[in-house]
Amino acid sequence: MAEYQTIRSGAISSAQIDEGLRAHMNKVYGTMSVGMVITALAAWAMSGLSVTDNPAGAVAMIREGQYLTGFGHALYASPLRWVVMFLPLVMVFGMSAAINRISAAGAQLFFYAFALAMGVSISWIFLVFTSFSIVQVFLITAIAFAGLSLYGYVTKKDMSGMGTFLIMGVIGLIVAMIVNIFMQSEAMMFAISIIGVLIFAGLTAYDTQKIKGDYVAHAAQGDVEWLEKSAIMGALSLYLDFINMFMFLLQLFGNRD
Repeated sequence: MAEYQTIRSGAISSAQIDEGLRAHMNKVYGTMSVGMVITALAAWAMSGLSVTDNPAGAVAMIREGQYLTGFGHALYASPLRWVVMFLPLVMVFGMSAAINRISAAGAQLFFYAFALAMGVSISWIFLVFTSFSIVQVFLITAIAFAGLSLYGYVTKKDMSGMGTFLIMGVIGLIVAMIVNIFMQSEAMMFAISIIGVLIFAGLTAYDTQKIKGDYVAHAAQGDVEWLEKSAIMGALSLYLDFINMFMFLLQLFGNRD
């Protein structure tokens, strides 16, 4: 909270706004990074509990020499999988609806709980793709994300007009992905992945610029609580951009076991 003390007076210089903006963005990226670590650890832990090389007591075989444990079968093959799949989406909508009624500390805790749920939801990638390709695609995503976010931060071009178009694209993607759960079309999944990468690449730049613009617009008002919540919601936006871009790139370039 110390980084916001300079704005309490209500009248601040542009230099103080720039200093506060840097602190604000550091909080956004720091919160996002902690969420990413939680997601990675949760995904790795869940996949480890789900697979065994011992056929005794195993429920189903994934491939030669690798079997699903009872826990893994419940997580990926029972009706529970629908809860695991859609829980993060429900939590995103819930957090957006409740953000004005909860404290900044509560919002941060909710974000970390969401990151944990997302890790459980995407843990199946360790059963499908090689660990090397997961790390490789993650690094590619990180480099692309850093470049796109930097562009959104420094560009003078107003990207606000892209917002509605990109959000509509996200809604279309969600509908197409739900339809493809039942169709199981590889061609459709390939098209969804390409479009998804492009949409979330655009959203990374757009969301970064929006986070910066929102801070500059509200910094002089001295609303510390709002700024802290804004940083957490900004972290959530960029986290979702990163995770979705990573998942779509993994579908395109990941090597399957």
